[in-house]
Amino acid sequence: MAKGIGFIGIVIVLAAGAYLYLGQVNEIAPNGTTPQTTVSFIGVQNDLLAMANAERRYQASNSKYASLDDLRTNGDIQVPSRKDILYSVDASSSHFRITATYTGADPKAPKHYSIDDTLTVTRD
Repeated sequence: MAKGIGFIGIVIVLAAGAYLYLGQVNEIAPNGTTPQTTVSFIGVQNDLLAMANAERRYQASNSKYASLDDLRTNGDIQVPSRKDILYSVDASSSHFRITATYTGADPKAPKHYSIDDTLTVTRD
């Protein structure tokens, strides 16, 4: 009898632990995206901030914003290579917008993240 009660106790503890674990996974991976995709997009946000800071440094020296090729050539930044992510820049003399486009298979993942000259990261 005591073994049966002990077994039921273990099952209850395991169920409670699974419930808490799944709740934390949903916090980390909102909207049903996979945790790997979420971690990848945290890296993308960091990449966008680094590229935006490189744009600001370039603008301070050259009085205009640069394309990704100009930033690479000038040595201001090493544009990261991430699986399923493409980076693009729309730059003028007074404004820039850097966009990261997701081309992967996760249908619930955000398709675009971008940052502009105000250093505001937005998710489209």
